[in-house]
Amino acid sequence: MEVLTLQRLRSRVAHDLLATPRRPTFHHLLTVNRGTLRHTVDFTAYALAPGTWLWVRPGQVQQWSRLDDVDGTLVLFQPAFLDPDTGTAARLDDPHAPVLLESGGDEQRRLADAAGHLARVCADPGSLPLEVHQAVLRHLLAVLVLRLAHLGAAPGSLAPDPNDTFLRLRDAVERDFTRTRRLEDYARTLGYSARTLSRAAQTAAGVNAKEFIDRRVILEARRLLAHSDHTAAQIAARLGFTSATNFSKYFHQRTGTTPIAFRAAVRGGASPGPS
Repeated sequence: MEVLTLQRLRSRVAHDLLATPRRPTFHHLLTVNRGTLRHTVDFTAYALAPGTWLWVRPGQVQQWSRLDDVDGTLVLFQPAFLDPDTGTAARLDDPHAPVLLESGGDEQRRLADAAGHLARVCADPGSLPLEVHQAVLRHLLAVLVLRLAHLGAAPGSLAPDPNDTFLRLRDAVERDFTRTRRLEDYARTLGYSARTLSRAAQTAAGVNAKEFIDRRVILEARRLLAHSDHTAAQIAARLGFTSATNFSKYFHQRTGTTPIAFRAAVRGGASPGPS
């Protein structure tokens, strides 16, 4: 794991590299103490002001804006750095956990204290042996991520808890979206009717079940187009399409743009088209 200021990040990495879409395999915890940072995660732009945090998880695609007039703290850590119990309690593996987390009052101060303590110990282990220093960092990081996870689950910060039917659908889609896009397949696997799944998705996510499945496929397609250099044919095969033509038609129908145009727009910093 590593803790660094945004100004130190700016001095280490050229803006052109930061602005390039990246899909890291480790967690980013990001907060600012001066200015407002605009940061894009999975093609949604967030404005990060003091008192707010961004949690970018492995597999998500991010793009940085300029760091000239902002400063703050960035905590980077590999998923395996924390012990399994902390990882479970902090929902490290939850792909649906919120990205933007807002704090205020005493909780904002507690988060700032936790991040500051972690940064100081990371920078100066003192006389601690390496293995002891790592253990201390692990505990201090656990305090920070557990507070942030609790913040994300605080009353009023999220929509009402989804019902079990939708949660089962959501998990099945996450597991199988590259294998099938057919609602009937999920209904058969889960033992529900297609109508029941659609009602559950509409209540929890505001879209019917087929749209929910399609959105997950499109998100992965966008991630691959933005971050990788795979061809349309390679992406099509990875997502379970029979041909690049079928993939391109599917993508265009649901986004209003072609895969090639989306890739050019997102890498060039322009709007990638309608979602």
